[in-house]
Amino acid sequence: MKKEILINSTDYQTRVAILEDDKLVELQVERNDEDRMVGDIYKGIIKTVLPGMQAAFVDIGMAKAAYLHSSDIGKDYGSKYDDEYEIEEAPADIIRKKRRQGIEAVLKTNQEVLVQVIKEPISTKGPRVATEVSIPGRYCVLVPDDDHIRVSKRISNWTERKRLGKVAEPLRPEGFGLILRTEAQGKEESDLRSDIKRLLSLWEKLKKKADKLKAPAVIHKESELIVSMIRDIFTDDVEKIVVDDKSVYKKVASFARQVAPQLRSRIELYKDELPLFDVYKLEPEIERMMERKVWIRKGAYVIIDQTEAMVTIDVNTGRYVGSTDQESTIFQTNLDAAREIARQIRLRDIGGLIICDFIDMYNKDNRRRLYEEFKNCFKNDQAKRAINPVTDFGLVEMTRERVRPSHMHSLSDPCPNCGGLGRVLSKDTVATKIERWFTRAKAARKISNFNLAISPLLAESMTDNGINRVARIMKIHNFKINILRDTTIPVQEYRIFDGISNEEITDLYKV
Repeated sequence: MKKEILINSTDYQTRVAILEDDKLVELQVERNDEDRMVGDIYKGIIKTVLPGMQAAFVDIGMAKAAYLHSSDIGKDYGSKYDDEYEIEEAPADIIRKKRRQGIEAVLKTNQEVLVQVIKEPISTKGPRVATEVSIPGRYCVLVPDDDHIRVSKRISNWTERKRLGKVAEPLRPEGFGLILRTEAQGKEESDLRSDIKRLLSLWEKLKKKADKLKAPAVIHKESELIVSMIRDIFTDDVEKIVVDDKSVYKKVASFARQVAPQLRSRIELYKDELPLFDVYKLEPEIERMMERKVWIRKGAYVIIDQTEAMVTIDVNTGRYVGSTDQESTIFQTNLDAAREIARQIRLRDIGGLIICDFIDMYNKDNRRRLYEEFKNCFKNDQAKRAINPVTDFGLVEMTRERVRPSHMHSLSDPCPNCGGLGRVLSKDTVATKIERWFTRAKAARKISNFNLAISPLLAESMTDNGINRVARIMKIHNFKINILRDTTIPVQEYRIFDGISNEEITDLYKV
């Protein structure tokens, strides 16, 4: 598979695009005025322990307290690399002696604790943290207060796994665990030793800083997007990295020289006037990333809806009728949809619970083949995930790690008119609400002269659509109503004023 990485940097943001076979599959965006938090280490103070939720809130010096669940105390679940590695339970600074032991027996209010952010703040929620700290390097992840050596699950060759374990055993520092990353495959003892030495030196500095500073305090900031990308993604299967900014190019080249000197020649500086992303025709793709409807081919499409609870994806044949039997047409449509859905999930960075509604298939073998193809489409995805087989109803349920808000939430704001719902009340419904308002006003018998401020579209619907509903209200209730056409008022809203004092009285009779 052809794999390329493009880096576009401006004064305001940095964008990293990952292409596979010339298709955009991932986009990472870092704004210069926003800090990425995942991987950051803090010295915090336990503010509240909630036994009923088996969770605690930790003050790490931010506006919102961090959330610490009992499952993230003294276990490997806190590591953002868990999807790649065999997980074994390991000791830590804070660890429950028994599985049944509640969080209230481990943590106390005002207790100081070292935590690492494993999930960015999302919506109204603060960051999620874990007590187990891990320091990632190029080939290894150093885990303080651990004594295990683990090898990436993505290294499938058992001979290589055993070899790496034997090489790493004498290199493991006392009191530390090691996770051998996928990039360690084929590396020699000298490569691992230099990586571990650098990580150990960094940990010693962090430990000294943690001992000196008073909580809450930042102990370590994770590397910026570009550096972490070189460390985690720039591997032998990447054909080239193209950078359009000279200072960023120097930074990328300098870091690559340290961690992957053999790949240094694959880094290119783009100098042409035409924007880099325009050369690769990525901007239209990024624009379409925000749309609900995604066309597949031959008229078939998928609809992607993101809600607070889950993301639903619906597959439709549209105008595609196929050339053979119906089952074959549906199967081919589902296969094409599975590939595009997997790409869109990665591209939009969708996480949490995802329900994919494929078109029903009667053939069980076709359902199995669809499931295998869908799973295979995520083989290069860095986020951990779990995918269930296709059900009899054509549904595929999956979860995907959500460490930061999806691009839909980070690159857009809720609609000021509909509040993010995607729909507003119809003009007829709003007109009926206005009629009910005046019915209540009649029952109160206090005011009979009104100014009604509404959208011009609503005014036209109520007065110029064959039936003048405002005139009818005035006739029934013996009111005087003056219509004010206000372009600043959304079509689903209205404002009513006292016709004499011009005081707004909308809330007087509004339910």
